[in-house]
Amino acid sequence: MAAPPGGAGIVWQTPANPPEAHDYVIRNGRRYVRPYYFEFISHVKNRWAGKTIVDLFTDEFKGRSREYYVRAVKCGRLQVDGQIVHTDYIVKSSQKISHFLHRHEPPVLAGDITILQNEVDVVTICKPASVPVHPCGQYRKNTVVGILQAEYGLTPLFPVHRLDRLVSGLLIFAKNADRAECFRQQIEAGLLQKEYVAKVVGVFPDGEQTVDANVNFNAREGRSTVEVSDGSGKEPNGKQALTRFQRICTNGTHSIVLCKPVTGRTHQIRVHLKHTGYPIANDELYLLGNFCPRSTKGTSASTAITPLDPDNSAADHGSKDAETDEGFDIDPMCTNCPNLAPVGYDGDEEGLWLHCVRYTGPDWSYECPYPDWAILDSVSTKKMKT
Repeated sequence: MAAPPGGAGIVWQTPANPPEAHDYVIRNGRRYVRPYYFEFISHVKNRWAGKTIVDLFTDEFKGRSREYYVRAVKCGRLQVDGQIVHTDYIVKSSQKISHFLHRHEPPVLAGDITILQNEVDVVTICKPASVPVHPCGQYRKNTVVGILQAEYGLTPLFPVHRLDRLVSGLLIFAKNADRAECFRQQIEAGLLQKEYVAKVVGVFPDGEQTVDANVNFNAREGRSTVEVSDGSGKEPNGKQALTRFQRICTNGTHSIVLCKPVTGRTHQIRVHLKHTGYPIANDELYLLGNFCPRSTKGTSASTAITPLDPDNSAADHGSKDAETDEGFDIDPMCTNCPNLAPVGYDGDEEGLWLHCVRYTGPDWSYECPYPDWAILDSVSTKKMKT
C-alpha cells in the first residue's frame, strides 16, 4: 500500500491496535479519547460505482466539505485499492477505499465502570450512562469494551446483551465463545428475565401494569412508535412487544418504576412508558412536552478552525480552549483539531433515567446496585429492593 503522508512519527491505527490507559483524558466530568490516526476502509457499493472519488465522498459522507475531499485525494489520504488516485478518478464496484484521517471520538460521561463479579468465564459490570457497549459509529475506544480492555486488561469479551448508550446498569460479558453460546441458547429459548428501573413523570398507578403493544422502530428518525390494532383486522407493522411495570415508590411528582420487558425491541421500555402516559422524566426523545429538554448547545469544538488553507499550521491555531489538550499533535488537515471532541458534539448530554438492575437465567442471577436518582425524597408506597 502507498503510505499516506504525515511523517514517520504517525501511526495509522486499525482495529488491531488495542486501547490503552493513556489514550483517555478525564476532564470536567467527561471522558475524552486523545485523537489518533485511523484508516477507515469501505468497499464501493453498486450504487456508488461510476462516480468520481470526490463526488462519492461529497454525496455519501456529508460531515466534511467537498474542498476537504479534494485535498484528501491530492494528499493521498483517500486511496483506492491502496493506490493514490487523481480527483476525477471513477470508482468501480467492490474496490477498496481507504480514508486515512485524524479521528476524534465523542466524549462520554466519566463515571467509573465498576466490576461487580469477575468469575472464571463471566464478568459483570455496572455500565455508566452515555458509554456505548462496543465499537459503533464514531465510538471505538470510548466504549465499555474498549475501557475494560485498556484499564483492566479484560479481553476478549462477548457481550451477552446490550444496553442503549444512554442507559446505565448491569452488563454481562462471557469470557469465552463457549459460555457466550450457552447464554445465546438460553436467550433464544426465552429463559432469561430482565429487570430495569426508570424514573417517570407523575404518579404511576399502583399494581402491575402490562403493556402489550407492537413497537415499530424508525431507523432514519432513531425512534420507536407504538402500534395497536385499530379493530379493522389489519395487523400492525411493528414487532410484538410486551412489558410489565410495577410502581416502586412515588413522591407525587415522579415515580420509580420497576420494568420487566418480556421481549427486547429497540427503545421498548421508553416507548411503552410513553404509551402509558408516564414517560421517563428526562427522556427528551419521548417526553410529552411537559419537561425542559436537555441542552442542544454545541461545544467549543464548533469553533475549530477550517483546515483547508494550506498555510494553516499548529502555530496558527491560537490559544487552546477548555477542550483542547496538549497531549496530541495538531493535524492541519483535520476538521476537528485543535479540540478533543468532534465538531458539533452536544457537551451537555446526560444519562437517561433508565437503569438495568437484574438479569436472571435458569440457574444464575446477576444484579447491579440502584442509581442515586432512584431514591426519591418524601416517597410513599416505598417497596424498593436493595
